[in-house]
Amino acid sequence: MGYIAPEIYSRNFGTVSYKSDVYSFGMLLLEMVGGRKNIDPLVDNQSAIYLPEWVYEQLIGGHSFRVVIEMMNNEEEIVRKLVIVALWCIQWSPNDRPTMTRVVLMLIGSLESLEIPPRPSVSSSDQDEDETSFKGL
Repeated sequence: MGYIAPEIYSRNFGTVSYKSDVYSFGMLLLEMVGGRKNIDPLVDNQSAIYLPEWVYEQLIGGHSFRVVIEMMNNEEEIVRKLVIVALWCIQWSPNDRPTMTRVVLMLIGSLESLEIPPRPSVSSSDQDEDETSFKGL
């Protein structure tokens, strides 16, 4: 997994395009905000620590994100915005990812204007269930 978009591994997820770079950018943002790497080679069960799912749970649960640097009061909103944008960038289907132009607009826009993306999931069947569960958010 890591920074490589799913469609690079399997054409079942779509074709490789500029949206593959959007995926990589989203993973980079998640690592920066989460303060940890997406993959730990010393852990046997990687799905148990899948970074996007961990970050999503933190976002939905209203937890604050622990970043490596100390944050000032107004920076918590910026971090939440980065998380939401990153989660949109790492959607499994390239068609569901924003363009980089849209990513920039999301980053400079207000936090209130951002919708919570569907839960990131390694399994496409899990993602389909989650999309129906969180449509109201």
